[in-house]
Amino acid sequence: MLRSRLLAALVLTPLLAGCFASKGGGSEEGGDGRSGSRLRVALAFPPAERLSPYGADATILSRLGVAEGLTAMDANGAAAPALAESWRREDARTWVFTLREARFQDGTDVTASAVADALTHATEAEPEPAALSGVDLTAEADGSRAVTVRTAEPDPVLPLRLSSPSLAVFSGKAYDADGRVDPVGTATGPFELTEVDGTSSAALDRFDDYWGGRAQASGIDARFIADGTARANALRTGEVDIAEAVPVAQAATLDRETRRDTATTRTTSLLLNSASGPFADPELRAAARAAVDTSALAEGVYEGYADPGAGVYGPAVTWAEGKRVEPVGRAEAGRAKGTSITLATYDNRPELPEAAQVLKQQLEKAGFRVKLRIREYSRLEPDALDGKFDAFVLARNTLVDTGDPVAVLASDYTCDGGYNIAQLCDKDIDRAVAEAERTADPGERQDAAMAAEAAVLGSDAVVPLVHQRIITGVGTSVRGVLLDPHERTLVGTGTRR
Repeated sequence: MLRSRLLAALVLTPLLAGCFASKGGGSEEGGDGRSGSRLRVALAFPPAERLSPYGADATILSRLGVAEGLTAMDANGAAAPALAESWRREDARTWVFTLREARFQDGTDVTASAVADALTHATEAEPEPAALSGVDLTAEADGSRAVTVRTAEPDPVLPLRLSSPSLAVFSGKAYDADGRVDPVGTATGPFELTEVDGTSSAALDRFDDYWGGRAQASGIDARFIADGTARANALRTGEVDIAEAVPVAQAATLDRETRRDTATTRTTSLLLNSASGPFADPELRAAARAAVDTSALAEGVYEGYADPGAGVYGPAVTWAEGKRVEPVGRAEAGRAKGTSITLATYDNRPELPEAAQVLKQQLEKAGFRVKLRIREYSRLEPDALDGKFDAFVLARNTLVDTGDPVAVLASDYTCDGGYNIAQLCDKDIDRAVAEAERTADPGERQDAAMAAEAAVLGSDAVVPLVHQRIITGVGTSVRGVLLDPHERTLVGTGTRR
């Protein structure tokens, strides 16, 4: 079996200007009266955008318990209270959110005007957060405890949309005139970011005034370790207490009691650049799709920790399979005839380089000539979004942005989508996605999402490869880790060792 053993060098250039002195590092009395030791956590993805909440770094802030929004997403994928204790819909385009008593980590109160300003900053961000793709939103304070949010078009899932990590709320001092957001000491979560060492590490202290109760751990020492083998080794040797995204190749090296696998809504796909280069030709996209053997990837590369790709949504989206329809509008497969392509992926998820190697073999068997590009994610993302690769292997959580199944279609596969690596722009797809966005009834919205998925798959700009399970390494003394199928949370108030 092919095993790629690529070691990723961590980028050492600081992405946040300056260093911030940690406010503590020893044990303190926990919220339950017990000693609250600091947690040591190994994360797979170093900050790519200076820990801005408006891009991929948003989930770093949510998984470490730093930031939160008006709402959260519960285990069933529905909106739940967070900074907003309740909400109501006044008309098709207007919602009113009532705030709970809460404080920012800089000591100021969470007020309606502060929340409205934070949401306004998100709407003005460039590029726009994926959760706001196709949404024209305004927010204004209604007294000190209520926020009125209006959308240009009816948005029946707005409370769920506002649970997105990219729409987290920060105090006014977080925002500068250039649109940057500094999350250090300005969020509302149970842990306060106090020190950031570029892309290598971060320190967090417990925020004792957290509205949801005092965390049991006194703080978190986070390390960004892009190499998956190194993350697993750090857990095995006791250097860290929690290691996210353990490679399947390393799973067997961990003791059973330290290994957790969780079904997730993450789909790994082959994205083909439909705007320029060889894959602007739909017949060559069809040829690439026909060349891919997804079962070989699920059984070989992922060693049973994945299912063969069925669509944009996988088995963890439990309603999808019964509603899935056949792709529409597919072209006939052409002949590659030695066509040269560049295939890129990243090594933060160690299975991806190996999957790319297998795809290279499959595509070359079909007549393509394939050149691989493998780097750490933060060094690839700008080029991927600019369409500088012919093909890209991406592991994408289809519900992470909003929890709404339609959101990933709007952000990833429409003309105005903010995360459109496939460079897809098709009027029929845009119409299908727009129809799904307008549908309010939950069951009918799911049906419309599957119709839009059929249009996306029919373009052959996206080839679903596998739906994977995520392996998390958890030390035997650790309790309360949040194993979230949506991958938004990891450490919370009850996480301790």
